[in-house]
Order: sequence, then C-alpha cells, then structure tokens
Amino acid sequence: MIIKKAELEAVAVKPSQYPEDNLTEIAFAGRSNVGKSSLLNLLTNRKSLARVSGSPGKTRTINFYKINDSFRIVDLPGYGYAKASKSLTQGWGEMMEKYLENRQNLKIVVQLIDIRHEPSKQDVQMYEYLKYYGLDGLVVLTKADKVSRNELNKNTAMIRKSLGLGPDDLTIPVSALKRTGYDKLLTVFDSLLEE
Repeated sequence: MIIKKAELEAVAVKPSQYPEDNLTEIAFAGRSNVGKSSLLNLLTNRKSLARVSGSPGKTRTINFYKINDSFRIVDLPGYGYAKASKSLTQGWGEMMEKYLENRQNLKIVVQLIDIRHEPSKQDVQMYEYLKYYGLDGLVVLTKADKVSRNELNKNTAMIRKSLGLGPDDLTIPVSALKRTGYDKLLTVFDSLLEE
C-alpha cells in the first residue's frame, strides 16, 4: 500500500463529533509520548499531519484521519501520563471506551509500545482490554533505532511475554527517525482492509 492522500477529517471528544461510520478504521493506542503522531506522519509521508510534541499528553482528543479516501487511521489520546490531572485522564479513558466499544467499523487497534522498556501496568491492561473486545493482535514497537539488534530481539521477546501475545499476534519494530518498519505495517493494513 502507498498512502497518496491523508487528511484530518474530524477531532472529537464525544460520539456526536465522530465522522460517519462508513469507512473501515484502524486505531492507534499507546502511552503518552510513545510515538503515535510520529508513526502517523511516517506512514503518510507527511511531516506535520499529526502534531508531534516533546511533552507527553498532547493528544487529548480522538483524531480521525481519512487515508486514500478508503479508510481511516484514528489517533487515540495517550494514556499513563502522570502530570495530567486525575479527572482529565479519567475523561480520556471514558472517551476512548465509548469509541472502542461502540464503533462498528473499527477493525483493529494497533498498540504502540516503546521497545526500550518493559510494558507498564497500563500497557498490559490496555492489551487485555483490546483482547476482550477482539481488537488485539498487532503491536508496533516504537523507537527501534534506539536499541541494538541483540536488544531488539531480547526486548521483543520480553514485550511479547509481558503482554501475553500468542503465536499469531504480530509485533513490528518501527523507527520514525530511521524510517524503518512502516512498510511492513502498511502491508499488514492492506491485508486487514481486504478481509
């Protein structure tokens, strides 16, 4: 798949602001600052389609991006950001739950995990939640340029074990900086959209 067209279609905090549920959606979920916006920019080959920030907790809305006029990538708010107030993070949780539990055309949620660290308690909870709703099976390991080849293999195995991934669940190491791994992810998107 080659992404030739990508546009921000909607920014939502509640279901009435979602675009019409008429295209297949692939959502991105992950901790604050894990690299969701950087990955989106890498996939679409656009430098600033999604706003990238050095400070975590920037995405506080559900952002819908229409891709090639044929499907959507949905960027969910980051979770696990300690400096955000409890009521604010609780609001993000409820906002994400409404989306994840009720969106008919949502195909899969790509969970992003920083390859350098063991998954947090929230990462594990998120994966179990996705599994419960049948939205699991694809984990992108971000910041792959920050580890050696040996660490990459070791950390991938550790993350797979921590999340309880099965043999059919995919992990794809990606580096937005080195521009690697995204082509494999686009191939997976291709086959998901054909199903």
